[in-house]
Amino acid sequence: MKAVTDADFEAEVLKSDKPVLVDFWAEWCGPCRMVGPILEEISKEHGDKLEIVKMNIDENPKVPASYNVMQIPTLNVYKNGEVVKQIMGAKPKAALLRDLAEFV
Repeated sequence: MKAVTDADFEAEVLKSDKPVLVDFWAEWCGPCRMVGPILEEISKEHGDKLEIVKMNIDENPKVPASYNVMQIPTLNVYKNGEVVKQIMGAKPKAALLRDLAEFV
């Protein structure tokens, strides 16, 4: 999965022609490390319909602050430059796929 930064967020996420799920995470976050491999699997299986990228909130504080990301992991789905879905906390793959059904 590709990492995005404060600098390239607009080009990579907001201007994407398909929905983009942004995984807001940090190295020290245990639940984030649990969700990472699940998102890798979903990305491999559904990458043609939904792009999945990661954003380290410690290295990139501006974007998470602008979207009021208060806890991690937070998964935001952006479509046409807008947040259309927000998923908070770690979930098993089946639950994430249910939450993302309209995009995959």
